[in-house]
Amino acid sequence: MSHNETAGTPQTEYTAKDIHILDEINAVRLRPGMYIGGTDKQGLHHLLYEIVYNSIDEAMASFCTHIEVTMHEDYSITVTDNGRGIPTEIIPGQDITALEAVMTRLHAGAKFGGHVYSISSGLHGVGASVVNALSTRLKVEVRRQGKLYCQEYQRGLPLKEVAVIGEASDTGTSITFLADKEIFGDINYNFDTVCQRTKELAYLNKGVEISLKDERDGREKTFYFEGGIASFVRQLNRNRTLVHADALYFTDKTDSTIVEVAMQYTSSFTDFTLSFANCVNTRDGGSHITGFRSALTRVFNDYARTSKLVKETDAGFTGEDTRQGLTAIISVRLPQPQFEGQTKVKLGNPEVKTQVESVVSSRLSLYLEQHPTEAKAIIMRCMIAAKAREAAHRARELVFKKSGLETSTLPGKLADCSEKDPALCELFLVEGDSAGGSAKQGRDRRYQAILPLRGKILNVEKASKDKILEHEEIKAIIIALRTNINEYFSLAKLRYGKIIIMTDADVDGAHIRSLLLTFFYRHMAELIEQDHLYIAQPPLYRLKSGKQHFWIYSEEEKQAKLADLNGSKVNIQRYKGLGEMSPEQLWQTTMNSATRTLYKVEVQDAITADQTFHMLMGSEVPPRKAFIQSHAQYVKNLDV
Repeated sequence: MSHNETAGTPQTEYTAKDIHILDEINAVRLRPGMYIGGTDKQGLHHLLYEIVYNSIDEAMASFCTHIEVTMHEDYSITVTDNGRGIPTEIIPGQDITALEAVMTRLHAGAKFGGHVYSISSGLHGVGASVVNALSTRLKVEVRRQGKLYCQEYQRGLPLKEVAVIGEASDTGTSITFLADKEIFGDINYNFDTVCQRTKELAYLNKGVEISLKDERDGREKTFYFEGGIASFVRQLNRNRTLVHADALYFTDKTDSTIVEVAMQYTSSFTDFTLSFANCVNTRDGGSHITGFRSALTRVFNDYARTSKLVKETDAGFTGEDTRQGLTAIISVRLPQPQFEGQTKVKLGNPEVKTQVESVVSSRLSLYLEQHPTEAKAIIMRCMIAAKAREAAHRARELVFKKSGLETSTLPGKLADCSEKDPALCELFLVEGDSAGGSAKQGRDRRYQAILPLRGKILNVEKASKDKILEHEEIKAIIIALRTNINEYFSLAKLRYGKIIIMTDADVDGAHIRSLLLTFFYRHMAELIEQDHLYIAQPPLYRLKSGKQHFWIYSEEEKQAKLADLNGSKVNIQRYKGLGEMSPEQLWQTTMNSATRTLYKVEVQDAITADQTFHMLMGSEVPPRKAFIQSHAQYVKNLDV
């Protein structure tokens, strides 16, 4: 490099020749994340869902009753429906067929006029063309007007004109696409992930049958729910103790928005609410959730007072009181949804809050009047929750007063780090004093903090909030992190960028890890959502052959290494506990960021996560026993 050249220095001249105009297809391929959120596994599966959403739109318009999704051995996907079929004639005033326009033009489709589809899901009418642009190949077949039409594409571009290739006795559309490996890398779809989403769509569209077939291993599933989201709630609560036998269900239309709600109370200490807008899972809620919760609190307070179940002078229920133990699904369908973010995780339409609030208030009030026995049971559930909340509030004040939270006093057994930037700091939650001692000696004191935990922490799935706050080990975690919990949680106060669970590689260690994960999922979920929670992977074995030694982290790895060392004398040392390793060994194998293995805790599916935590950690024994028996064959590295 010459003396007058500087790496990374931008050119000073800026002219018209620097402006590049991309056609729509290349624009999608260059920036796929703008349209599907990313090119990871979630983005890959989003391609499939976008094509399914087109079939769902036909179902919501009452023209489709059956949808088939087939996962082929070459990783291509076929989605077939019995809807009306995409029109194939030339668009008036244009030189392109409607089918080709839908498949190749980003903003072409029947969703924009509001006549054919008053309500639609997917990416605002750009879904099919985006999938086409991001696919190595795509073929669409349309059954319409007694004929079978076909057109094929390569990376979004048509290979030939729309042509009639046969006759058809029914109507519908079939799309087969192969995601582009150049963009997604691994295009191996997960059957269980797709199964969960298609099942969800079947619940949201009662009377519509959705079939899923995986030709790679022969698995098949078919979903059909006449009860719709009421069946969905019953399924979610199948392993919970119910406060009232039947799920509440009501639906109504206000203005042009259809509101549908199903809800049921259980004895659980947590609540679980799912929300949807035009069949899209709004994971971060939005105006429909706000309206639902507002109505819920007001209606129960009004009913409790007018029915004399509580005194006029008593403090009213809070939103937290009316949601404890609640399982609810809120689904709205509206013509012009406003989503925050391209991938639709939060509904922003302000008018929907009032619409949902109005429907829930009127229909829920009527239900309570007509079902006094169930109404009393629900109000009593809210009263129990209110008393627990007040006890938890007192416990919280006592905990923080004694702990000196406001004066920055940290737990005495916490070995803190010297670094003050939270983004650079790590907190290890370590099982036992022995391992905690080794970790304290072996750590990098600049950025690694150690909090030893004595014994197994409280199972929060079966405990009220006041009991949780009274538990010494949980108090130590809360105070060390500084974030508080539940509705008081503040991520801005987090003192460590990584919280790392480090337990023994045995049954007790696995149990302690499960208890900690349950606590974080139920009471500090944002730590998981924002990628702050990790699990350390300590070694299971140390193999020594001559002057060489190898750290081994699984049984499979051990067998492979023994095969490599065949003929040599090998000493095998099994590590059951972290405390068996010296501080130097613990640092080298489990704590050194250059050599360790960390697993980030993620929640891919909220429904499965909620049900799994409740099944494994809740009070009901039969479902847990059945789960253990059915999954025992898959257990690895079991050490009892």
